[in-house]
Amino acid sequence: MATTTSLRSRLLILPSPAASPTAVYLRLRPCAAALPSSSRKRNPCLAARAAPPGGAVAPASSSTPAAAAEKDEKGGVEGLSAADAERLCEFLRADLPHLFDDVGIDRSAYDDRVRFRDPITRHDTIIGYLFNIRLLKLIFRPDFYLHDVKQTGPYELTTRWTMVMKFMLLPWKPELVFTGLSIMGVNPQNLKFNSHVDLWDSIQNNEYFSFEGLMDVFKQLRIYKTPNIETPNYLILKRTAHYEVRSYEPFLIVEAKGDKLTGSSGFNNVTGYIFGKNASSEKIPMTTPVFTQASDDTLSDVSIQIVLPMNKDLNSLPAPNTEVTLRKVEGGIAAVKKFSGRPKEEIVLQKEKDLRSQLLKDGLKPQQGCLLARYNDPRTKSFVMRNEVLIRLNDFTLEL
Repeated sequence: MATTTSLRSRLLILPSPAASPTAVYLRLRPCAAALPSSSRKRNPCLAARAAPPGGAVAPASSSTPAAAAEKDEKGGVEGLSAADAERLCEFLRADLPHLFDDVGIDRSAYDDRVRFRDPITRHDTIIGYLFNIRLLKLIFRPDFYLHDVKQTGPYELTTRWTMVMKFMLLPWKPELVFTGLSIMGVNPQNLKFNSHVDLWDSIQNNEYFSFEGLMDVFKQLRIYKTPNIETPNYLILKRTAHYEVRSYEPFLIVEAKGDKLTGSSGFNNVTGYIFGKNASSEKIPMTTPVFTQASDDTLSDVSIQIVLPMNKDLNSLPAPNTEVTLRKVEGGIAAVKKFSGRPKEEIVLQKEKDLRSQLLKDGLKPQQGCLLARYNDPRTKSFVMRNEVLIRLNDFTLEL
């Protein structure tokens, strides 16, 4: 919190000393809800509000700079007017979804000397700012999701976002995920953005240049082997140093009784169903991951599950003729800890314990039980295996 306050204090563009210290703070409505998607299947409509076909239109001030200064002097009001704050927020909601597409952001909304900082990058002109965007687009193919925009200071707006990238220069194309805040300073003379500072959720030191930030990039370059087959759709809402928070869409599963989180009891039953051992002998495409779920606080009541294709519904699926059940898993919020290696029982139990402890430390509300997600078949080399422990959350709020 101290770091955020320190950075924000450098961004506030204050009017003349004669102005009154009274500030206008607006809590604008959150962005519209978006349908989650997996990190491999991105939907550009996930942005809080769809942008116009031709991109956003740069906001115009409700008054000239001179008139605004006169209003400050006579009325004693410091900061953006309610109309200007709303207009700038609406502009960002429309403009930022174009950050990495062919339309691009509207550069006329930014000062020529716009100051950009994130933990490992800095630019002090609009040319450098746009160059950084082009470079990210070329090397990482980013997908950007805007969650919320609101006014957080007299001449300051803050956005919350998720950015998912693939590093295209490495053969295994690792996925890098960053979530956080962008603090946007506004020039009171022309109402253009003149500063942009990114704060990442995954690190403590967001000051440029952050060695912690650089290490956060490098550690995401490791190899995780994820099969190129269908998987439940989700959107990463927040990535911390210890876990991700994901919003999952509903999905269907075929389920059988299991023995333990890392066990294989019941696996032949659920795979038998999708391989044709059902009432109509229909073969159903394989998906990933295989879930094992412990629904009690002792992690002893276990079931094994295979996700069914997203284009299926319960009415269109063939009836089972083995000891399996079909059901819909409701979408929701889950905290996820990813790890590699062979998922031995003692390792998984420790991962669950560590994740639950961290969630409680962070003030979140984990539900009892957990899921283990195994993405690879046993023949996969252990150091590239992708495994995840998931704990569902109650009452999660993504805040600025």
